[in-house]
Amino acid sequence: MAAAAAAPAPGRTDLGNIQLKGLPLFLGCFVLAFSNFMAVLDMTIANVSVPNIAGGLAVSPNEGTWVITSYAVAEAITVPLTGWLAQRFGTVRVYIVAIALFGLFSFLCGLAPSIGFLIVGRILQGLAGGPMMPLSQTLLQQIVPPKFRAQAMGLWAMTTVVAPILGPVVGGQISDNMGWEWVFFINVPIAAFLTFAGLRWLTSQETKTEKKPIDVVGFLLLITWVGSLQLMLDKGKDLDWFHSGFILACLMVAIVGFIAFLIWELTEEHPVVDIRIFRYPGFAAPCLSMALAFGGMYASLVLIPLWLQLNLGYTATWAGYVTGFNGVLAVIASPIVAMLVTKVDPRALVSAGILWMAGIMAVRTTFTADMAFGQLIWPQLAQGLGMPLLFIPLMSVAMGAVKPWEMASAAGLLAFVRTVSGAFATSITTTAWDDGGKKNHAVFAERLQHPDQALNVMTNGGLSPDQALTQLNNMVQHQAVMTATNHIFMVTCAVMVVSVGAIWLAPRPKGPAPAGGGGH
Repeated sequence: MAAAAAAPAPGRTDLGNIQLKGLPLFLGCFVLAFSNFMAVLDMTIANVSVPNIAGGLAVSPNEGTWVITSYAVAEAITVPLTGWLAQRFGTVRVYIVAIALFGLFSFLCGLAPSIGFLIVGRILQGLAGGPMMPLSQTLLQQIVPPKFRAQAMGLWAMTTVVAPILGPVVGGQISDNMGWEWVFFINVPIAAFLTFAGLRWLTSQETKTEKKPIDVVGFLLLITWVGSLQLMLDKGKDLDWFHSGFILACLMVAIVGFIAFLIWELTEEHPVVDIRIFRYPGFAAPCLSMALAFGGMYASLVLIPLWLQLNLGYTATWAGYVTGFNGVLAVIASPIVAMLVTKVDPRALVSAGILWMAGIMAVRTTFTADMAFGQLIWPQLAQGLGMPLLFIPLMSVAMGAVKPWEMASAAGLLAFVRTVSGAFATSITTTAWDDGGKKNHAVFAERLQHPDQALNVMTNGGLSPDQALTQLNNMVQHQAVMTATNHIFMVTCAVMVVSVGAIWLAPRPKGPAPAGGGGH
């Protein structure tokens, strides 16, 4: 199998066809980096907007989180198809069509009159956005001369790191000042510009195509197991998890579908997802590390805005400001890490980044419900140092382990792992947080000492009995939610520490690690 993999595939992407120079090369790099930025931004721009969206469409905040997970699961379906789509239709063609469709479906999301319509729009938006991320990286590798690829991939990685952080800031400003619809409308002119720019500067870089047969069975199995798994995660809390026959059925379909998918794709001559790439330990180990570390990091990106808005009274704008401080040091550190990755063992850099962020999670376990704005932002600021140390060298290890003609497929698979872990983190975190808050509230209420005396003090201070009872209940609720929040941070810290061991399962890269990436 390894020997067969060493020979170029008949319809492989030609990564040596460099034609752009000067200004066209710069503009091409800008288009590729900015399109990746837009796709990644949409993963988190809606995070702080969930309460606004839920209120505007008359649904609960928990139902509103489907806006996040529906996009993620749709992305998870198309991202691993990137390699097949690129070989079948051409890398540039697929990339430009994906951008155009992304803009169209963003427009439909903004017009949504109901939560059901919005979820369908987000699914379509995710289907279009999936290929944009790995293809932007693949094309960047193709058009940039080897001596400049480290700097180019540093720029690309910077958009990967900063976009999820800037998303809540932009989303909060838009939601509070323009309405949640503009969270999606803002993509339309950007997508139109990028489509025009791609047609103008990238069409000369089109790759060879091969008319492979469509692996319909593999595609349907992919949709079945990913969709069933996400449906189980999203509806589990509402239906009391495994006490529900529906949830058990979703779990069984996901397990059987996944096993059938693996068997089919490993034996299919023209698989829709080339999972044979996992035969490289240098690729499989970073994927495992990515799943654990990104899941832990993304849990905090989802949880913090919800906690700030629903329990501390922050607006979407101010919640966005808090989370946005992640990006300050990340922007500064990204180009430095891009240079270090060619000189230092990238596995050591990944370990340092993960352990640094795990330390930040440990600090967050000491958060209290009366924290000031300044106390909230310094852990966000410090976390920005660790994010480039995680993403850039991890991507380099993974992409350095595969053959040039496997890069599109490898980039898609790594992005798939990242997307699925983010969807898992969203569903599990919101469920555990909500359940933990309710359980803690019941426990704290039972342990409350002398509640009658507290109520008497409040009523003597001028409150009515109902107002005093409400205030006491709110105090218990705030503490219950704070304890549940700290518990989530403790678990994410432990998960991130475990993920450090995964990266060392990869062999040490031979020579300088290539500057590359595979997802975000």
